[in-house]
Amino acid sequence: MDNRATRVAIIGGGLGGLTAAIALMKIAGAEVTVFEQARKLAEVGAGVGVAPNGQRGLDRLGLLDEVKLAGAPWDGPGVNLGTDGRPVAEVAWSDSAGRYQSFGIHRADLIDVLRRSIPSDAVRLGHRLASIHALDSSVRLEFENGVNAEFEAVVGADGVHSLVRDSITQPSDPVYSGSIAYRGVLDASLLPEDWPMTSQVWMGGGKHFMCYPVRQRKLFNYVGFVPSDGPLKESWSAEGDVSELAAEFGGEEWDPRLREFIKLIDKTFWWGLYDREPLANWSRGRVTLLGDAAHTMLPYVGQGVNQAIEDSVSLAIFLRETEGPEGIVDAFKRYTTARLQRTAIMQASSRRSGSQLDSQAEYEDITKRDADVRAGRDFRRSFFYDYDAAAVAEKTLMRSHNARRALFA
Repeated sequence: MDNRATRVAIIGGGLGGLTAAIALMKIAGAEVTVFEQARKLAEVGAGVGVAPNGQRGLDRLGLLDEVKLAGAPWDGPGVNLGTDGRPVAEVAWSDSAGRYQSFGIHRADLIDVLRRSIPSDAVRLGHRLASIHALDSSVRLEFENGVNAEFEAVVGADGVHSLVRDSITQPSDPVYSGSIAYRGVLDASLLPEDWPMTSQVWMGGGKHFMCYPVRQRKLFNYVGFVPSDGPLKESWSAEGDVSELAAEFGGEEWDPRLREFIKLIDKTFWWGLYDREPLANWSRGRVTLLGDAAHTMLPYVGQGVNQAIEDSVSLAIFLRETEGPEGIVDAFKRYTTARLQRTAIMQASSRRSGSQLDSQAEYEDITKRDADVRAGRDFRRSFFYDYDAAAVAEKTLMRSHNARRALFA
């Protein structure tokens, strides 16, 4: 149904919020306004992997070619390595059909692609949400700058510290992983000419380090995951000490190539790694959640942004089928039901993957770790990468329509 009269507010102008805005405009025909607390749309200098399941969603929105052009293709499957650089296993790279292959992109470049697809007057910067109030047929938003507005629906894409989430449910406390991550980007021209143009992960000793190309192979994104007693503040932008990062991976047991890579780093940032237990509900009335606000997960399987893309496409398809603004509540319920189980499994899988990559106490026998890592490749390809969020949403709607027709037959 045409939803052009449906006015939707999205709280948060990050990757999830912008993708949701595009999906709701293109698929559901909604009138969307994005409210972002920052004065400009920007991201800390770091990359993200766009997996086949996320690409499938971007393809549905007509954005994939532009995103790929801004990113960096990988020459082939990534590889997991032992501390000494010994190859352990290839990493799943494509979906089973071979149609989509993972690639890297700088977060700032992805933000640029997304915002070019949204009318400039649909994004309101410098709007930090102060409160949210459910009314009979709308939702009232109040911002710290004094602006008040009412919308027929609100989507909370406001991240791990979501204020919108607090209006829906009592959230579980953040769970500290026991690790922090150093991350940043490195000028690719500094690396040896034969440096692999794909994803590499060195793992072991309670920590791991990964890198892959972004920005048309001009930069390499890197992340070093190391243990810390914590608890530490969740942060994307705290400046880190490069010498501390180098010391973490400076022992003779670590691959000399990795140590040389780290020597080239001149700036790094760190953040504490937290997730939350899966929520029992994402929606309440005309308000729903998306991305990290709904399912905060650790970064070990690289699915945070990809799950937000899946959320966006799924939400838009369910909202498309509403029978006028009054159908929003049911659409949000269907969306939540369709997404809860998959994202909860992703959250659990990410915790498990971190344990594998760090080779923690459960892996006193390193050969068992290697076998588990190799076995995980096929699961990731079939369960992660072959998933089609749009097809799942469409099938859910078809079952609902068929059940309704049978009821009144």
